[in-house]
Amino acid sequence: MNTTRFSESILIVGPSWVGDMLMAQSLFKALKQDNATCHIDVLASEWSEGLLKRMPEVRHVIVHDFAHGQFAWKERQELGISLRKHDYDRAIVLPNSWKSALVPYWANIPQRTGFTGELRYGLLTDRRDLDKLLLPKTVDRFVALGLDKSDERIGSFLPAPQLSPKPVLPEMLARLGIEYQADRPVLALCTGAEYGPSKRWPLEYFAEVAQQKISEGWQVWLFGSHKDTEINQRVNTLTGHQCVDLTGCTQLEEAVDLLALTQAVVANDSGLMHVASALDRPLVAVYGSSNPYMTPPLRKNACTDIVYQGLKCSPCFKRTCKYKHMDCLRTITPEQVLHLLEKYN
Repeated sequence: MNTTRFSESILIVGPSWVGDMLMAQSLFKALKQDNATCHIDVLASEWSEGLLKRMPEVRHVIVHDFAHGQFAWKERQELGISLRKHDYDRAIVLPNSWKSALVPYWANIPQRTGFTGELRYGLLTDRRDLDKLLLPKTVDRFVALGLDKSDERIGSFLPAPQLSPKPVLPEMLARLGIEYQADRPVLALCTGAEYGPSKRWPLEYFAEVAQQKISEGWQVWLFGSHKDTEINQRVNTLTGHQCVDLTGCTQLEEAVDLLALTQAVVANDSGLMHVASALDRPLVAVYGSSNPYMTPPLRKNACTDIVYQGLKCSPCFKRTCKYKHMDCLRTITPEQVLHLLEKYN
């Protein structure tokens, strides 16, 4: 166990995906448990900033505008040099790419920890080889990087993410056109998945679930980014426009606050699924091409249900189904999901 008690200053190079950034909170919590006085700053993309604002362990968010996959050598060098004034004691690099280790290198941070990844010799001073058997889940790997190599807790120490939402003000509800009634339960539907179609449960199935819950007196709120606009519009059309469509209307931190008001969530394996889990919301998580054992909801309890068929062809981790049938998702019926939601009536 790390017995350090001075006010250590740590830079975390965050992952690109919102779901992964949510899982990174387990690392932040582990660092704080070992040293409550440490200061954690996170280098992150703009779309993760709102999520980090709801993590009390994070002191500052340093926003970058590097496009996904962009090398941006000059921009990374300039950013790294600008961070030298913070005198970070160490950096933890969560992505495995070579370029992701450049900013801490140019920031002259003395200890730079990460997995070997793309042969990052020289860029990392504390380079780890990844043992996939010991660390099967993404979150296990993140937390391990915050511990000493010899720490016996590696692979077993896993503080669960827990977001801290803020109260939703009447002005926000009015702006979004939400007629919130505290005596009517709210079902959130998170229909998107940034990774691709092979992680998205059919929209007509979401619509069937929505229609049934509306008939039972529930409110149904549709969540998603601008990229989910068409999907959620079609879901809402199939329900006779009885849903509240919040697609692209909220900042991520506002979506966190609104999800905290819900009584149940149905979501694909996505960033919002992990957000719902970190808010301890009753959750039905639908998995298709991905692996629920590798990226599961992390606050598992009696109110968390994972639906996964485990077909011979899955998990394939493909963005689109190479067989064109999407059976890993299409064979999960609305009736199955509705049955799991019955306990919240």
